[in-house]
Amino acid sequence: MADINEVFIKRRSIRKFKDTLVDQDKIDKLTRAALLAPSGKSTYPCEFIVIDDKLLLDKISKAKTHGARLVAGAPLAIAVAVDTSIYDVWVEDASVASTYIMLEAESLGLGCCWVQMHLRGTDDGKSAADNLRADLNLPEHFDLLSVLAIGYKNEEKDPRTDSDLKFEKIHNNRFKQR
Repeated sequence: MADINEVFIKRRSIRKFKDTLVDQDKIDKLTRAALLAPSGKSTYPCEFIVIDDKLLLDKISKAKTHGARLVAGAPLAIAVAVDTSIYDVWVEDASVASTYIMLEAESLGLGCCWVQMHLRGTDDGKSAADNLRADLNLPEHFDLLSVLAIGYKNEEKDPRTDSDLKFEKIHNNRFKQR
């Protein structure tokens, strides 16, 4: 098992992927990580849609005006869909689950990039979720928090170092107390 701090240091948003399918055992580990994410009051409002269909990945890449084009170049994506009727902190629950998937991807040697869908859409005023609702068979009371583009890295980024960290954001007992 990878040292979790090493995973934190090495994880970077990867937007370029090799044209290689992700092994099923790695997909299983990614989905298991999603299911292991904690949830407020154990409500578990998240559902995870594993997508490897190229036409669907292309549609997802056009579901919002900015920032989703990279999905078309990924061999895999996981859409984090949420039943918004279950609990009022679904954004937080889905964010934690998305983060678990991203960290697991890094630990498996895969690249990953979070593509924000919640509160995003196209210039015609349609939400990203509504633009994908029929294609993903998404019920009306569901929203999409994120789509995680995943694959074998086709770009390298340096790990983070202490010089990248904003230590001034750390406070002791009170704000602005160092």
